[in-house]
Amino acid sequence: MQSLHTDDILTRVARYNLIRGGRMLYIDIHETLHGRLAAPFVAVPNLINIVARQPFQGTGDSEEAALRDCLEKIRHARVEDLFPQRSPASD
Repeated sequence: MQSLHTDDILTRVARYNLIRGGRMLYIDIHETLHGRLAAPFVAVPNLINIVARQPFQGTGDSEEAALRDCLEKIRHARVEDLFPQRSPASD
């Protein structure tokens, strides 16, 4: 893609919603179109403006594989545990 810089990353995103314990979070699956991510597909749980910590993100060679990997990683985690915690000093 000629309009992009060599170090740019461009992804196509598919979004899933997971409702757990009455709370909803999104899982965005990024398909790499240009640049390099951890894998061709990366699944990222998020709350729109808060992205889950890396250990809870899934990777795979397909959308389905990345989603499956992510769901396995978050299977036993509480929604609150997926995201970075605010430090008391930031209040």
